[in-house]
Parts: sequence; C-alpha cells; structure tokens
Amino acid sequence: MLSKNQIKLIKSLAQKKYRQQLGLFIVEGIKGINEFLDSDVELHALYTTQALFKVHDNAVFNISEAELKKISSLKNPNTALAIFKIPKSKAIDEKSLIVALDAIRDPGNLGTIIRLCDWYGIKDLVCSSNTVDCFNPKVVQATMGSLTRVNVSYLDLEPFILNYERSVFGTYMEGENIYTSELPNSGIIILGNEANGISESISQSVNRRLTIPQFEIHNKTESLNVATATAIILSEFKRRTIER
Repeated sequence: MLSKNQIKLIKSLAQKKYRQQLGLFIVEGIKGINEFLDSDVELHALYTTQALFKVHDNAVFNISEAELKKISSLKNPNTALAIFKIPKSKAIDEKSLIVALDAIRDPGNLGTIIRLCDWYGIKDLVCSSNTVDCFNPKVVQATMGSLTRVNVSYLDLEPFILNYERSVFGTYMEGENIYTSELPNSGIIILGNEANGISESISQSVNRRLTIPQFEIHNKTESLNVATATAIILSEFKRRTIER
C-alpha cells in the first residue's frame, strides 16, 4: 500500500524545481521502464501492478491498479511507474554532428527530437537553459526510451556556439536550399523556438543558414513544426554520409 509520503514525492516530481532538488524523475509504462533498467541510469523505486521486472526486491513496491491511477499522470496508466535518479550529463563530443535547441518549449517536440537524434545516431543534444526540461514526464514519455541513448546537456548556448570551431548551421525560412547544399559530417545544427525561431543573439554566430524549400503553390503554410523540420534536416545530413 502506498504511503502518503510516497504519493507526495511522486506528485512533486511533476514540477521541475522538485526534480532538480531531489535529483529524481518519473518513467511510466513497461517499455519505457525496461529501457531505463537496461541503461546505466540508477533506479530509485518501482511501483508496479504486475511482477514483470527483474530488479532488487527492496526497490519494488507492489500496488493496485487503483493506486497506480492515483500517482500516474497518464489517462490510461500502463502497469507501472518508476522513479530514477537524474544522471549527470557526459562530455560533449565536439567532433561529431550536434543538434542544439534554442528555447524549445513544447514537451512533445523535445521528446520527438530526442527520438530523432537516437534514430539518426546523434549522440549529443545541446539545449539552452530556457528549453523545456528533458526529465519532464511528458518529454520522457515521448522519447520512448531514447533518452537513455542521447546525451542531453543544458548550458548557456551563446558562448558555447561562439567558441565552437566548426560549422554552425541555423534553420531559417530563407537560406541555402538544404536539398542542394553540401553538408559535412560534423557541426552544430541549431533549431529555434516554435514561435520566434532562433534568437538574434544566437543568429550572430550562425555561419550557414539552411532552409527547407516550400513546394506548396499557394504559399499559405507559414512554417513546419520544429520536430518535423528536425527529421528532414537530419535525414539530409545523414543521406550525404551514404552518398560519399
């Protein structure tokens, strides 16, 4: 049976300040939990309605479906909820291709971008300090376990890019046609805020502006969703590695 303190702790982790204070975050569902259990991320506690997980007994709490509904943030809770310790970010490999996010606010977008980085073999995702927290429960859910394989770092984006010695790509409505541009194996690809794009201060460090050309004849579609744009851009960068 869940105690009041356990419920209070789990509920508090919906907020960023408590995740940061306690160094903990939530993962829900069998697939997501198994992905984290198979990684080097440390388990804090596991609450489950079924004996499906191979973990130490002292970390497992058997609960009812009614109790799971009390602590879950999902409309249809899936069997289990786990609490893991937030891992430390690893060193960024500046010789590889890096994706950088400038003030991405939507958890679904960030979760999808993390999955795309995982799919296309991007090891490092660099985020501005005002980008949504990757340990937000909605982001974690959207990553479908990819958060265990992508190194997400939060930092002051402007000096990091300013001191970067390789190509800095920015995504804009106007720029080089990505389909006809020569694209290298390394560099930083910056994607901007859903409403405002890349900030002016960051834009000053961009040395190559890329655009995804529009083919819609009426020109009524204003822009692409940032996660959709990420998929197209990473596909083009990786396609070049096959063609070389």
